[in-house]
Amino acid sequence: SYRAQILVLTYPIIGNYGVPSEDEVDEYGIPEHFEWTDGISVSGLVVGEICETPSHWRQTKTLSKWMEEQGVPGISGIDTRALTKKIRENGSILGRILQNLPSPHSDHQFLDPNTRNLVAECSVKKTMTYNSNGSPRICAIDCGLKLNQIRCFLSRGARVDMVPWNHNLNPEEFDGLFLSNGPGDPVVCDETVTQIQKVIKESDKPIFGICLGHQLLASAIGCKTYKMKYGNRGHNLPCIHHGTGRCFMTSQNHGFAVDTDTLPSDWEPLFTNANDKTNEGIIHQSKPYFSVQFHPEHTAGPQDLELLFDIFLDIVKEHKMNPSSTSLKDKLNESLSYTLKSGSIPTTKPRKVLILGSGGLSIGQAGEFDYSGSQAIKAMREEKIQTILINPNIATVQTSKGLADKVYFLPLTRDYVEQVIKAERPNGVLLTFGGQTALNCGVELERARIFEKYNVKILGTPIKSIIETEDRKIFAERVAEIGEKVAPSEAVYSVQEALEAADRLGYPVMARAAFSLGGLGSGFANNKEELISLAQQALPHSNQLIID
Repeated sequence: SYRAQILVLTYPIIGNYGVPSEDEVDEYGIPEHFEWTDGISVSGLVVGEICETPSHWRQTKTLSKWMEEQGVPGISGIDTRALTKKIRENGSILGRILQNLPSPHSDHQFLDPNTRNLVAECSVKKTMTYNSNGSPRICAIDCGLKLNQIRCFLSRGARVDMVPWNHNLNPEEFDGLFLSNGPGDPVVCDETVTQIQKVIKESDKPIFGICLGHQLLASAIGCKTYKMKYGNRGHNLPCIHHGTGRCFMTSQNHGFAVDTDTLPSDWEPLFTNANDKTNEGIIHQSKPYFSVQFHPEHTAGPQDLELLFDIFLDIVKEHKMNPSSTSLKDKLNESLSYTLKSGSIPTTKPRKVLILGSGGLSIGQAGEFDYSGSQAIKAMREEKIQTILINPNIATVQTSKGLADKVYFLPLTRDYVEQVIKAERPNGVLLTFGGQTALNCGVELERARIFEKYNVKILGTPIKSIIETEDRKIFAERVAEIGEKVAPSEAVYSVQEALEAADRLGYPVMARAAFSLGGLGSGFANNKEELISLAQQALPHSNQLIID
């Protein structure tokens, strides 16, 4: 998708992780750390600051060295946020990286890459098969795909035949058709569109498209596409699913969109972008065809909708057994719906909410809690809910005049908070906007049944979740329950128990204090002496230490 693009990154420093080995591959021969086999896809990179001393255990070279090997230019020392503002004002623009300032007489030509068939440039030239004994059999048209799309199929047991962009498709040779992402204007890929039309005409095999694949499927059914002024790029872009009304976070990188006004009558929108209202997916009303504009497989971004791969493969398997068995639309609605747990939302809206703000901190500390807490206060005001804030730190945005309806400059301790509850009689309390101090105080108040005594409802994150994430032992157990790999660990409550646990686990170990402000006393120990020092620092702040 980045073919023929100069990529501008606004993050302050780039390259601090370095570049991992290009030789490490998985059991299918797919590079473990990269999204494509042929190195760098972008034409150029613009950053504010480049890091030439990366720090990561997997790094084998610097980003600069990798780009030099690949012949890709980059430039640093640029005010990338100012450049981003220009792009926002003018839309996606053509550009080039020059070593010297151009003279008034220079004649630099700008060639629009969208006039080229970028898909043909980056697609494979011959069919490649992965997991040849897998099932079902998926034909993936490579328009410039990300390897994680292949990984998502392989991890679910499927066989994948990756074919060139203009491959002559035979529906008898696959169980389901996948249309990948890719660069450029979908209008240029008329040969791919013709092949998709042939599959739709000759069979009703399930079809799933992503990004450019979404635009190609739309083009195949007669939809028009258009170039957007900016496009949608980056993580955490909200999309609304039409069937359930739920909002999902997505990763995106596209400059073209589908015009839903041109959808045929037997098709309908599947997702819509909550920000700019552009189309984010389409689905056939009865046949197993659907596509999405975003990237549900994105490894670095939100994985809310990776289950679309499960749904597609389920439909492929069911269609193979009985073509009329299941409705794709119903299956999507069922999988994406969510039933609220009883009592998770108050039956009546609270009229007054107590917010435990950040504790007694130095200026500049815990800014994230100050920011999020001030936003919580604004949200309460919009809902016409009275806010009572307890925050001992006068140097915060939260305590600014005109934000909370009433502010108590008091320490976040059980006794003081109970006095405020007794005086103000709030209906609800928010515990997650004051950092570790507020969380610990909330847990203590709950265990002392103070909230129950004054009929105060805990809003937002349930107290059970707070305890399970802050208690390191319980948290490790919960993570293990969902099949995630966790380091061997033991919970200890004294220096001697820490030493015994380390002997069983083997040095080096990591010591982590539970319910601890700023992770006080946490760190690495290579030997007995270092662990004793860590444990002696941590245990005064926490009654529990976990040794990994």
